[in-house]
Amino acid sequence: MTTTASLKQRKAKAPAPRSVSILGATGSIGTSTIDLLLRQPDRYKVEAITAQRNVEALAKAAIALNAKFAAVAEPDKLSALKDALAGTGISAGAGESAVIEAAARPADWIMASISGAAGLAPTMAAVERGASVAIANKECLVCAGGLFMRRAAARNTTILPVDSEHNALFQAMAAGLRGDVRRLILTASGGPFRTWTADAINAASPEQALKHPNWSMGAKVTIDSATLMNKGLELIEAHHLFQMPAASIDAYVHPQSIVHGIVEFRDGSFIAQLGAPDMRIPISHCLGWPDRIDEPARRLTLEEMSSLTFEAPDLVRFPALRLAREVIEAGGAAPTILNAANEVAVAEFLDRRLGFAAIPALVEATLNEAARTGMVNEPASVEEALAIDKTARSMASALLPVVSKG
Repeated sequence: MTTTASLKQRKAKAPAPRSVSILGATGSIGTSTIDLLLRQPDRYKVEAITAQRNVEALAKAAIALNAKFAAVAEPDKLSALKDALAGTGISAGAGESAVIEAAARPADWIMASISGAAGLAPTMAAVERGASVAIANKECLVCAGGLFMRRAAARNTTILPVDSEHNALFQAMAAGLRGDVRRLILTASGGPFRTWTADAINAASPEQALKHPNWSMGAKVTIDSATLMNKGLELIEAHHLFQMPAASIDAYVHPQSIVHGIVEFRDGSFIAQLGAPDMRIPISHCLGWPDRIDEPARRLTLEEMSSLTFEAPDLVRFPALRLAREVIEAGGAAPTILNAANEVAVAEFLDRRLGFAAIPALVEATLNEAARTGMVNEPASVEEALAIDKTARSMASALLPVVSKG
């Protein structure tokens, strides 16, 4: 029975509204975050939101969330954004500096979900503020992981991993002491080509590669899932996030996408996080952390968990995982180069100028060329990371004619 006294006690303990900003509000992570925020309007207030170019969706979200500031990355979209926000009292900005301004505004919690290397500078600006940063941008940890985590530690910034696998590890690691962790295990769905032969994979079309069996994601991430490069990038991220050597991080193919991550402790205990394949689950964990909040994702049933399978990935058919392990061991600029070359390769594949099997081949060729030319030093600043990224992209583009001929 609920008494008046207990209701008063609950009300007294209700947390003050948390101010949040969303960097990359119109992508899949951003829209899922907005969905959660709109379900609990009394618990959150929105400081700023950003988008790359979709002014209509950005303005609609800013109005729905009653945000204070909205920024679009493309400078020539400023007039359109101002028109869309006219009479709302919401300030507007455009260009890279406006996106960085959004990241630096006084929010308690920032969702960093700008895709690609473009998210590096804004996310670092959020880190420099010392707020809680929920990170869904792989490039921050892949392109500049050492720098990123050092700056976060120096600013006492809380980094909350949004990717379902890293969030699962984050949750599972809470079961014990950090020093008692023996191994981290990431899971992969295996993508659309898990059971395909090497010849069939080599001939795969963009349409086939974009048919992910379990998750709904953007085109680039979906192709990365098909090559298993997404898991390779996640190995690099886990290495930086949890300060674990490559030898202590494994990846297993788990077609059901129910177990998202497993932590093995020194006593032989395995602690796993399970959930439906819905990104709102890890986002809600980060949004409410250290508390938990109600979330609308479908609930699993025990019957669904009656048959969970795991298999070691085939590094011959999916060499991207091998490349990722090699760049962790190599360190320095190698992860930045791998990421840049992969972005070029995926774009070329989607435009039908490169075969599917040539995606990891172009990445490996770029890594070899970068090593040959002495491009090995770890970036010491965001500017250096972006410069390495730019050079690696040019290098990958120059190697395209050779690699595409096989």
